[in-house]
Amino acid sequence: MVDRSGDGAEPSARRRGQGELEAQVLAVLREASEPVPVAWVRERLGGGLAYTTVITILTRLRAKGAVERERDGRSFRWTAVADEAGLAALRMRKVLDAEANRQAVLASFVTALSPNDERLLRELLSPGAELPSPEAGEEEG
Repeated sequence: MVDRSGDGAEPSARRRGQGELEAQVLAVLREASEPVPVAWVRERLGGGLAYTTVITILTRLRAKGAVERERDGRSFRWTAVADEAGLAALRMRKVLDAEANRQAVLASFVTALSPNDERLLRELLSPGAELPSPEAGEEEG
């Protein structure tokens, strides 16, 4: 007997949050010591994702500038060029680029920051500031 929801539909698998699969693919690629094929990425993701799904995610990440590919015979090998923070920054930049009034968007963003995030942003924007490496971790906001 199949467990059904109140409307008679079969329960579906848990849907991933927006960008969750991209972040997982990026994390797997960052573990690789050299460019890797799609099958390698798919195997490490587990969960039975279709080969074409992994290719689609890699292609989207490439369009965002988060991964690069190199020809390997008739296929490609993939390399991460951004981490999760870099991917988030790419998303933020894309949203900002889509707006006509950049100043208004940035002003609204900055005024909504927590005091800790505002202090951190001021430090990052100060002359001679050293930008933290992606591996430096995150500060709570």
